[in-house]
Amino acid sequence: LEVALPRLRLMIMVHLPKDETNLILTTETTADNAHSRRDFLKQSVTAAGAGLLGGGMMSLSSSAWAAGSDKPEKTEVKVGFIPLTDCAPIVVASVLGFDKKYGIKITPSKEASWAGVRDKLNNGELDAAHVLYGLIYGVQLGIGGPAKDMAVLMTLNQNGQAITLSNQLKEQGVVDGRSLKRMIDSNKREYTFAQTFPTGTHAMWLYYWLAAYGIDPMNDVKTIVVPPPQMVANMRVGNMDGYCVGEPWGARAISDGIGFTTATTQEIWPNHPEKVLGCTKAFVTQYPNTARAMLMAVLEASRYIDDVKNRPAVAKLIADKSYVNAPEQVIEQRFLGNYDNGIGRKWKDANPMQFYRNGEVSFPYLSDGMWFLTQHKRWGLLKKEVDYLAVAKSINQIDMYKEAATQLGVPLPSSPMRSSKLIDGKVWDGSNPKAYASSFAIKA
Repeated sequence: LEVALPRLRLMIMVHLPKDETNLILTTETTADNAHSRRDFLKQSVTAAGAGLLGGGMMSLSSSAWAAGSDKPEKTEVKVGFIPLTDCAPIVVASVLGFDKKYGIKITPSKEASWAGVRDKLNNGELDAAHVLYGLIYGVQLGIGGPAKDMAVLMTLNQNGQAITLSNQLKEQGVVDGRSLKRMIDSNKREYTFAQTFPTGTHAMWLYYWLAAYGIDPMNDVKTIVVPPPQMVANMRVGNMDGYCVGEPWGARAISDGIGFTTATTQEIWPNHPEKVLGCTKAFVTQYPNTARAMLMAVLEASRYIDDVKNRPAVAKLIADKSYVNAPEQVIEQRFLGNYDNGIGRKWKDANPMQFYRNGEVSFPYLSDGMWFLTQHKRWGLLKKEVDYLAVAKSINQIDMYKEAATQLGVPLPSSPMRSSKLIDGKVWDGSNPKAYASSFAIKA
């Protein structure tokens, strides 16, 4: 049993071997550090104490391990992240101490690129990561780097990415997909668009959006890979006409006066899957209790972030140079769902970046993972047909997620499949992925 007080932390752990009972009592005092951002967040975020203790969120088995059977095999985990707004659950789980409730310490590790995240997951330098959904699936099949069995523990967020076009295009009359199509058809030159990883989410959103307006992303334009934090700098020096990336780098282009938002990714697919808590399958096999503890800590953090009253303080936290390293105001507005496209339109988005939404966001739907495979096949990244459902069942750790969610009182969906209509009117429900992948007029 664990009780957290402002200046005293009392933990009682009961271990019951077969032949004896030991009661272990430990006390731990916390030093007062007025300059610590962690302490600042604990003091300024009003619901933190309630989040750690209340709401029936902590079960007996998650904090006092019966006979040690649920005790994490590894108590310190290094979790990679890229400087993006949607890294928030990893940072919050660590800074606000959700990890300690489950007997682990999450150390966030700021990474430079998605390729770096991939390599460090594969070689064990990272235990897990805030990572692109499509990256995990690409690595599993050997089309996004060396093949390795991978695992998705939960979905970290939905929505919240954007396609940005340069102000130079705007000056030539391009403001949306239709006018971009007219420009490409009438003014023949090399148009360059950037995404963040070949099999990743941003590549798939960019390709899907272009194709929805009759632009072939494999032939009509050139696409390049640029790490998220470098997007704005590359557009500033004229290296690209547009890019797709996560926030705050869409809003930052507007703030810096170099580009505008032509589309949000939630316009392409409302409530689309985005980042996941991912790791190798070997990590789950070797450290199942650690993986579950990490999942529970991040799931609680996700629930905490989705309470709108907590978001301003979370925006302040992740704006720090240790995390996203961007102006707080650039992060906060779209984090709160307040959008300005930079060319005269302002709105409250119906489908902003979300992290929990009563468990609907967090569940690792099989159909979500399968969709990325259909797009990998559509664009020629995946050369052969695969058993879409079998691959998704192997990667998405639904049983472990259900165990964690049940202990936290998080609602579970009635089915691991869900249905959605995308920008081109096509409906995706996972029922016939092979037919879906081949149904597009524009494809490789």
